[in-house]
Amino acid sequence: MIKEAIIVEGRDDTAAINRAVSALTIETHGFGMPESMWGIIKKAYENQGIIIFTDPDYAGNKIRRKIADRFPDCKQAFLPKGKALKNGNVGVENATPEDIIEALGHAHCTTSDRKDSFTEEDLFNCGLIGCPEAKERRERLGNLLSIGYGNSKTFLKKLNQFNITKEDFYDKVKEL
Repeated sequence: MIKEAIIVEGRDDTAAINRAVSALTIETHGFGMPESMWGIIKKAYENQGIIIFTDPDYAGNKIRRKIADRFPDCKQAFLPKGKALKNGNVGVENATPEDIIEALGHAHCTTSDRKDSFTEEDLFNCGLIGCPEAKERRERLGNLLSIGYGNSKTFLKKLNQFNITKEDFYDKVKEL
């Protein structure tokens, strides 16, 4: 049983989570969450903690940002797009139970008192910005670090926000 409530987008995501683990899920049903939904999420955040586990697409990332902005000390789980894809549809509901368990096991805690230990120079030196393969390299590294994909600015923010260590970062860069 997972202690935290898992925030997902819809009932199909809840069904997929339930095939993988025993956990309470809260469904956002998209962008326009009513104030009552925010109240439910707030109560879970205060009582047991939350894990944001939205689809690895534009809409899912937008919902993730909205929730993380309100609840900065939440955990976040990321599923690589390739593991969430079925018949052209991207979603948590398409992932295998094993992939869901792995993503939840690598959930990162965000911190409001983060240290900015990574800089754009680090990204440049590792070929994550400023070269033709940078986007692909960021996507692969994001999957290896279980922080998901981001453009250069977002990726840098994630590295610092999730307190990824330099050692972990450089170990995973070697795998690219």
